[in-house]
Amino acid sequence: QLVESGGGLVQTGGSLRLSCAASGSTFDDYAIGWFRQAPGKEREGVACFSSSDFSTDYRDSVEGRITISINNARNTIYLQMNDLKPEATAGYYCAASGKYGLRRTRNDYADWGQGTQVTVSS
Repeated sequence: QLVESGGGLVQTGGSLRLSCAASGSTFDDYAIGWFRQAPGKEREGVACFSSSDFSTDYRDSVEGRITISINNARNTIYLQMNDLKPEATAGYYCAASGKYGLRRTRNDYADWGQGTQVTVSS
């Protein structure tokens, strides 16, 4: 079970750190992704992480402003978001996949959290 937290209301230019906790387990041997979905839009990938080699990948539009990382216990994934813009307003979801390597598309993921809302005011 994946549990997200850390969303909220922030002004343009502000920062938020989202967390995704693996309840009762770790993220060893999993690929992890963060996705977002704005009202009326499709869910899109924001960042992904591979626990096999700690590699990461980011959506072009957010690269340089977002960092995905894992804690030492390997049971929580973070999404640090800086210099937030109103277009980042969306529900943010973490997902886990048992497939090897970086997974960039939502069809690769079987397990999803309930989401956490991020609202960026202008």
